Amino acid sequence: MATLWSGDWSNPPWLTSLQFTAKQLSTLLHEHIDERGHLRSSIWYDQPGIGMAGKSRGYIEQVFHWAHAADPKALLFYNDGGGETLNPKSDAMYAIVQDFKRRGVPIDGVSLRMHVDDLNVDFDGIAANIARFTALGVQVHITELDVALPTDSNGNVRNPADLTRQAGIYRRIAQACFAHPGCTAIQTWGFTDKYSWIRSRSKGTKGAALLFDRNYAPKPSYAALKEGIATRKPTVFALAHDASDTCSAVPTTPCK
Repeated sequence: MATLWSGDWSNPPWLTSLQFTAKQLSTLLHEHIDERGHLRSSIWYDQPGIGMAGKSRGYIEQVFHWAHAADPKALLFYNDGGGETLNPKSDAMYAIVQDFKRRGVPIDGVSLRMHVDDLNVDFDGIAANIARFTALGVQVHITELDVALPTDSNGNVRNPADLTRQAGIYRRIAQACFAHPGCTAIQTWGFTDKYSWIRSRSKGTKGAALLFDRNYAPKPSYAALKEGIATRKPTVFALAHDASDTCSAVPTTPCK
């Protein structure tokens, strides 16, 4: 679940058009990083924010504390887009998670959205990114996977060979995930091209991003993703105590 969004495009008009005070937003709250690795200006941070403007990532930390207090057993994930491979944004995400883990801020995982709109995918960068997050002792989930292809005005794939390239991307991303025991889930952003956000988002220039076509027939990507998932090694989950002496499920971490 998204706790708070940064951009006006992802917040509803009733939220962005009203003039809230910091106290009101804090009560109401009870994609924070841009592509350069900086905190985005947002109603949560500094317009007017929840009273933590200028305190770096303090407002993000506060949300995790609130969520943990509401449900100590819930797994809490930092979810963001644009930081799937090694880049300034993922570096900033990594710094947040590393800092939170070091100081005992409750966080259990990172969600990488993985909307692929360029068929020249940096697989090595994705694999290295997953590796460094799981090395911190958190889970990684891929939560919004789709692979957009160039399409004509009718939504048909312009180059049929792209379907094979798309299948290879689905397969290799699954392999990159499941090469690490801490990468524990993959979710696609829909399942049929008939109901995908890509056509509207790209103004009709791309589409056909999912595992089933508009007639619900499986595409090569469907079999390829199954092949990638089949490489998954069994994950051993153990119980690990946190600072409050509460046990939670963490891959390969023993419970004292």
